Amino acid sequence: MKSHSESYKAAGVDVEAGYRAVELMKEHVKRTVTPGVLSGIGGFGGLFELDLTGITKPVLVSGTDGVGTKLKLAFLMDKHDTVGIDCVAMCVNDIVCCGAKPLCFLDYIACGKNVPEKIAEIVKGVADGCVETGCTLSGGETAEMPGFYPEDEYDLAGFAFGVVDREKIIDGSLVREGDTLIALPSTGVHSNGFSLVRKVFGVTKESLETRYDELGGATLGETLLTPTKLYVKDILHLISKVKVKAISHITGGGFYENIPRMLPENCSAEIDREAVRVLPIFELIAKAGSIPERDMFNTFNMGVGMIVAVAPEEADAALAALQETGCNAYRIGRVIPGEHEVVIR
Repeated sequence: MKSHSESYKAAGVDVEAGYRAVELMKEHVKRTVTPGVLSGIGGFGGLFELDLTGITKPVLVSGTDGVGTKLKLAFLMDKHDTVGIDCVAMCVNDIVCCGAKPLCFLDYIACGKNVPEKIAEIVKGVADGCVETGCTLSGGETAEMPGFYPEDEYDLAGFAFGVVDREKIIDGSLVREGDTLIALPSTGVHSNGFSLVRKVFGVTKESLETRYDELGGATLGETLLTPTKLYVKDILHLISKVKVKAISHITGGGFYENIPRMLPENCSAEIDREAVRVLPIFELIAKAGSIPERDMFNTFNMGVGMIVAVAPEEADAALAALQETGCNAYRIGRVIPGEHEVVIR
């Protein structure tokens, strides 16, 4: 017999709705099961057996992130089945930067009112992201917090861990002057900069339904809610083919904050501005908000979700390897001597 408390329910927490949400999400969680999984949904901890075949010195790599104020758009559009992909992507895209293979993911959903069908939609997106990256959704938490969150709102955060052989960690230490920088295209704004996006467009349900020729006739909401691209398969395939020296995930802070994180202190990145394939949504944001280009490149990914550094003689092989996964990567710049900064020209 499941627990039941009328007093707790009167305070705004419906434990039975929680049970219902768990039942609805089970089908989605099941899709993410991989060979290492030892436990099922409902326990106090997720168990995962590491397969260390071919790994001499295993190093666990962890990452955590959320979706941010992009969720405000999901609330207005009443569309909740893709933000889970964003949550997974923001975590696994980070840990793959050091060459780690993602293994497990956990989510945390905090809401004002537990609507089981909505929670299941969120978890569906999380499961979709896990399936695409080959990791398992090994656990999670749904917290109903009346009075803390509005009834129709929630927050979503995630945690991922993966494994990499210590001898194969990608840390940027091998980067040298003259190395080629290769851009992996983004699918849009991803999950950063939405506070500025919302300020520029004064986001409302009506504004999100506005169609723009610049966006190929799509609505603003459809374009902005496009999920963050998952780069795990692209990167893992790439590092199996060529020697990747450094990887940068272009998230909050754009080019100026994230690219230096993959460079040694005595190196800078020279970005060829003409080479950058800026997506139409960023041109629209800049125009609508009268935002200087320097600020755009310091806030958004501008159409570039990741940048990798390889030796110049391996650039062609790297581009070919990425093409094999369907990623239309391209040269975007080079490593130059400098004071650990980004120069766009």
